[in-house]
Amino acid sequence: MQYAQGQIATVPNIITIVRLLMVPSIVWLTVREQHVTAFWLFVVAGVGDAVDGFLARQFNLKSWLGAYLDPLADKALLVSIFVALTYLGQIPLWLTLLVVGRDILIVAGVSVAWLRGRPVAMQPLPISKINTLAQVVLAAIMLADLAFAMELGWVRQALIVLVGLLVVASTAAYAMEWTRHFRTPETPGP
Repeated sequence: MQYAQGQIATVPNIITIVRLLMVPSIVWLTVREQHVTAFWLFVVAGVGDAVDGFLARQFNLKSWLGAYLDPLADKALLVSIFVALTYLGQIPLWLTLLVVGRDILIVAGVSVAWLRGRPVAMQPLPISKINTLAQVVLAAIMLADLAFAMELGWVRQALIVLVGLLVVASTAAYAMEWTRHFRTPETPGP
């Protein structure tokens, strides 16, 4: 991936930092059962994610800082909201443990690869993108249902099962990628 030279304080990075700073407020509002405000802040964070990505691509404002901060902001929001919704009894504990466990395994795998001198290029797999989208939709549906009493019980249950299956599939796909990565002989340097 090519990054714009010397660009740290870009508009996309500032938006990403604001999204990251919004996470504690969204979680606090959720746990305090102020669901309407939590829902709208969650929506703003989601729109911010789309806007910062669009601006970074459209105006060549990609930076190494943004490459780290953007997924960090995404994961911080999703994991935090899943934990908060589990605390409220809205998302089953097993699902939150799967989501958090997957993320821990990914970080551990990247760390092991780095420690072994075989860093892995971190490109999200297609199944991972679908998994993340499903998690965002589940969190948004949960918050919307809590905020506006929409009676979406069956939709919520279907999404819980779907997200569970996607988390398992995504974890398996990353495990296969790492296995392939470590079985491939290292290419000698120039």
